[in-house]
Amino acid sequence: MKVESRIFKLLERVGVKRGQKVLDFGCGSGTYTIPAARIVGNKGKVYALDKNGAVLNELMQKARSAGIENIERIDTDGEPRIELADNSVDAVLVFDVLHSYYFPREEDRRRLLNEIHRVAKTDALILVYPKHMGANARDEIERADFYFENEHSGTLIHDGRDLEQGQVLVFAKKSKS
Repeated sequence: MKVESRIFKLLERVGVKRGQKVLDFGCGSGTYTIPAARIVGNKGKVYALDKNGAVLNELMQKARSAGIENIERIDTDGEPRIELADNSVDAVLVFDVLHSYYFPREEDRRRLLNEIHRVAKTDALILVYPKHMGANARDEIERADFYFENEHSGTLIHDGRDLEQGQVLVFAKKSKS
């Protein structure tokens, strides 16, 4: 089975749907962005956020070549800040970026999770591939006012090329009281 087809099926299984607005935080060259854009279709949108301009250029070129027009590029400086409006996205992909390499202090990861909470609609899905986070992932995310819904095991893509077995943790946003 082709890699993009595997990713497409995984994203559908975890809850990405037609017409949604999806944020791919730390999207890299678009391993998950392009399949998400195909799922959400022309009435949806995928925000591709990354600090590496070269990989964003590569992603946008791939999208143009594939005739995909519903991806919006968001360049960032690597700070845990997301240039989107409050309550504006239905799903957030956080695949292999929420860990100590990119965010060495728990306080930095907490700031990122607060930003994700801010841009996510109530009950938005937060899809996390905690590759390098270990057992702390679920606790940290739940402390940031998300609740755990379920997990999906399967073949995931790491570093845009390596197939490996892993779990995607599915959370939803809690309303802050």
